[in-house]
Amino acid sequence: MLKPCAIGFLSQPTRHLFFTGKGGVGKTSLSTAAALSLADSGRKVLLVSTDAASNLDEMLGIELRNIPTPVPGAPGLWVLNIDPDTAAESYRQRVLAQMGVGTSDAERSTVREQLSGACTTEIASFDEFASLLSDDAGHFDHIVFDTAPTGHTLRLLSLPKAWSGFLAGNDRGASCLGPHSGLKMQEVRFKAALDALSDPARTTVILVTRPDKGAIAEAARTSQELHELGLNNQRLAINGVFRASERTDAVACAIEALGQQALQEMPPSLQALPQDRVPLRAFDTVGLPALRALLVTEVDPVEPARALAADRIEHFPGLDALADELAAAGHGLIMVMGKGGVGKTTVAAALALGLIQRGKTVHLSTTDPAAHLAGTLDGQVPGLRVDRIDPKVETQRYIDKIMAAKSPGLDDQEQALLLEDLRSPCTEEVAVFHAFSRIVSEGRSAFVVLDTAPTGHSLLLMDATGAYHRQMMREFEGQSTARVVTPLMRLQDAAYTRIILVTLPEVTPVSQAAALQDDLRRAGIEPYAWVLNKSVLAAGTHDALLAARLAGERRQMERMNAGLAQRIFVLPWLTRPPIGFAELSRLVIAKAVS
Repeated sequence: MLKPCAIGFLSQPTRHLFFTGKGGVGKTSLSTAAALSLADSGRKVLLVSTDAASNLDEMLGIELRNIPTPVPGAPGLWVLNIDPDTAAESYRQRVLAQMGVGTSDAERSTVREQLSGACTTEIASFDEFASLLSDDAGHFDHIVFDTAPTGHTLRLLSLPKAWSGFLAGNDRGASCLGPHSGLKMQEVRFKAALDALSDPARTTVILVTRPDKGAIAEAARTSQELHELGLNNQRLAINGVFRASERTDAVACAIEALGQQALQEMPPSLQALPQDRVPLRAFDTVGLPALRALLVTEVDPVEPARALAADRIEHFPGLDALADELAAAGHGLIMVMGKGGVGKTTVAAALALGLIQRGKTVHLSTTDPAAHLAGTLDGQVPGLRVDRIDPKVETQRYIDKIMAAKSPGLDDQEQALLLEDLRSPCTEEVAVFHAFSRIVSEGRSAFVVLDTAPTGHSLLLMDATGAYHRQMMREFEGQSTARVVTPLMRLQDAAYTRIILVTLPEVTPVSQAAALQDDLRRAGIEPYAWVLNKSVLAAGTHDALLAARLAGERRQMERMNAGLAQRIFVLPWLTRPPIGFAELSRLVIAKAVS
């Protein structure tokens, strides 16, 4: 029988367990294993995903829905996915239902159009999330939240204060979410959600990280931001702690050494938190047996017969070859996309340096609220312009632009009302889209390499891009659109935009990359290539635990090669972290032509 680990967050759990952290650190695995453990102990548990790119369906083998769904084989466990589109439509219907009986069809149509943007989707998703923190979900003993990657989650958690501040004293009839009464009705729920999150007797925030310098640094930043939001009951869970079994294996020893160094250099703010450590397992956490084994002290030892001979793979090209192909275009937009934690920032930074090496002009930017570019480059690079789409900066820039354009025709009171409306949290979504559009257009004369936010957040940006395109087409209906070029049209132009999908050689990241590819194709956007990052198989190892994982890695490579990806480039697991100009440049050095 499996013996549970001494996991602190399961010993005396609060009603709400909130798992957050950098993409790829194992939030879904740990939150699902925790929910399953609580259900196995006889509790009624609801597992909730707030991630638009959740992989809970694959882990549990069930279809995720926007209502609690029982998990077969796990009595007492239900799962719910907060689907943004479903939440937004439900929100629209509630707002429209509040409109008077004398409202005309044209007025209803106008309100529905006002409620069609990404901001409405975001606030509606939060509305669903907030309801679970109230008495509406009182029949569950525990609610376990598996959240989106850090930047998106911090945005979600900041909404109660942002909207409560906007609503305070604001009694006008409209806002960017349509009729103001429709938003006003949420104010009590926002306050209740904030109270629940801030109450240490009701909510525990588990910061999930890996023994990795970047993930630990983000956990420290997240911890501070959560403290500022009033969420002080925090714990640290370090997932995937590895111990080499063979001291003669250079790759295994390097992995262990880097992990131990990262843990030893952990910031004091994290060292002060209660801490749990979960070892790296020889299996993928897919299916109930694997999830039940994740948080136990005794698992099946790695049998030599199960360890795959770790022959290196040599037939896939590396990032240097990808940089050669991209440089041949002369200019354009390169968007690096994928699930959180797969290495998008590393790949984006390396490709930007590769283009610089090949004599190109490059603007490297990011749409990720967590913004890791500066830490990855670790210094300035001559000839490379590096920045990020800063939501606060872009919002103020947008407000200044609108005020300058509209203020001359308004009196003081009207200007004050306009400024008040522009201070709505929705304005940020509009401002970020405008900044994204501006950067996309730069690819006409130079290279733009865009490191995107994790999948769910990026898809919301794609939705805004599509909505803007449809609006422009409606405005020019019946007229010539030959000179109209929207951001979506640039993304659909394969000669202008090259989408690079980054993944890891594991079941879930590959499945999520495939799902993202399907979403892009539905929008008329065809990915250019896939990058398989951190391939231990490409690095070579004979460690028993790592070798046991390689059978799964080889299956994912075969899966990608069987038509999933048009082009595949492989980046091996590196014994030296790809941080800084020298290490990143090493990945993309152009091969000498003989």
